[in-house]
Amino acid sequence: MAAVAEDSSEAAAVKNFDHNMNPKSEFDAHKLAEMFSNLNPLAKEFFPSSYSHHDRQDFHFYYQNNNRSLAKNFQVADQLLHSDNNRRRRPDFNNQGRRRMNNNRSVRAQQEESIRRTVYVSDIDKDVSEEELAKVFREFCGYVNDCRICGDPHSVLRFAFVEFANEHSARAAIGLSGTVVGSYPVKVLPSKTAILPVNPTFLPKSNDEWDMCTRTIYCTNIDKKVSQAEVKSFFETSCGEVTRLRLLGDQLHSTRIAFVEFAL
Repeated sequence: MAAVAEDSSEAAAVKNFDHNMNPKSEFDAHKLAEMFSNLNPLAKEFFPSSYSHHDRQDFHFYYQNNNRSLAKNFQVADQLLHSDNNRRRRPDFNNQGRRRMNNNRSVRAQQEESIRRTVYVSDIDKDVSEEELAKVFREFCGYVNDCRICGDPHSVLRFAFVEFANEHSARAAIGLSGTVVGSYPVKVLPSKTAILPVNPTFLPKSNDEWDMCTRTIYCTNIDKKVSQAEVKSFFETSCGEVTRLRLLGDQLHSTRIAFVEFAL
């Protein structure tokens, strides 16, 4: 009788599936999970003839200790497979993952291309400015996209990263290693990193702001004893009308800085 009941249950279960063996409805899936959880795995129909009585006892012990977790796993699997929310989210998640992966590859490719167009320059004289260094490389190698001198401004020797418009110019720049710029010969090597681009949020956002920047200078090494009025008077006497001036400083530095905006 047990075998007949199990056969009829199996036949009923098959009716609840389509030709791809997918549950025909969420209600049928719940019913099927409940039916599976009530099956007796110790019935002789579940054991091949090769199993010994000792093997059945071992399985009986395993089943008693794991029956609750098996039933719970059926319920969790049923919820995951037949939840409308998960069914909707899965394609979106996959698409987002693909887009994120493609974006990462694109960014990585751009960085690698920028590195190939960049050289590392060391032993730079402290009196050489970024404009002067860029001019040397521009005359011999081609257009310079960016030039950044790094290091302590009070140090005798500093280093820089110079990015060119193409890889050919970067390879040509390596041949300038040993060229005297200022008072010292510089060393030029292929760079292992790209120049960090300027944060666009710091750039002028309108024509008025661009015009303001062209009329503004940045001044350093201002003695703390000098007042804002004296700084303004100094620049107006030598350069012209000053429309705005900001004098900044703190307790950690012995000097101050200023931003001076002129009328013209």
